[in-house]
Amino acid sequence: MAAVESMILDTCALLWLAAGNKKLSAAALQKINQSPAVYVSAISGFEVALKVAKRKLKLPLRPQAWFDRVIEHHDLTLLPLTLDVCIAGVQLPPFHDDPCDRFIIAAAKLNDLTVVTADDRFGKYGVRTIA
Repeated sequence: MAAVESMILDTCALLWLAAGNKKLSAAALQKINQSPAVYVSAISGFEVALKVAKRKLKLPLRPQAWFDRVIEHHDLTLLPLTLDVCIAGVQLPPFHDDPCDRFIIAAAKLNDLTVVTADDRFGKYGVRTIA
């Protein structure tokens, strides 16, 4: 049996986990539950708050309170947006133009994390993914 890796959720995976959404596969949910550490990037907080501000996402709480509650409820670890992640995100090849996703990819590469994502472009960066 393969070792279970630590992982990072992309923003969609975070939203699906928080909502109990079936878009998060049973296999992905099982791996999340077995993982020694599940991270979420601080940039996902920015992305969630931006979606709320643009009225593309409705949450039951303000973004900060929602984010804090989801992190606590699902025992996630917040990964800060550090200078090395910011610079590495810019230095990635241009397979993906979403800066938030580029920061998540850079964080995954720098911290050897598997990314939970439905976005098949993440794999082009050489990171392990779980769909």
